[in-house]
Amino acid sequence: QVQLVESGGGLVQPGGSLRLSCAASGIRFSWYIMGWYRQAPEKQRELVAHISRDYSTNYLDSVNGRFTISRDNAKNTVYLQMNTMKPEDTAVYYCNAKDWGTEYWGQGTQVTVSS
Repeated sequence: QVQLVESGGGLVQPGGSLRLSCAASGIRFSWYIMGWYRQAPEKQRELVAHISRDYSTNYLDSVNGRFTISRDNAKNTVYLQMNTMKPEDTAVYYCNAKDWGTEYWGQGTQVTVSS
């Protein structure tokens, strides 16, 4: 059974930081492209960042330079370090694993940026 379990969400003030984690089980983690998506109320889900098997990364323009995605294949875990956060970063953040037509999602974790 495949599971992606996110953690680390919460409430943070503008300018603050959070680190999200996603622990995967039931998949050969190192083979998968791992990504973080987010969905704000009444908006479409969007790709925030992804990291490939060769550790190459790609970011949404609005988070580039503020967010960093990383992976630890030994721990089957992908991280999203979020710095200098803004109210517009408020959303439910989802972990995603993708490989050759197979795709899995986590349950999501709420991130709220507010003073």
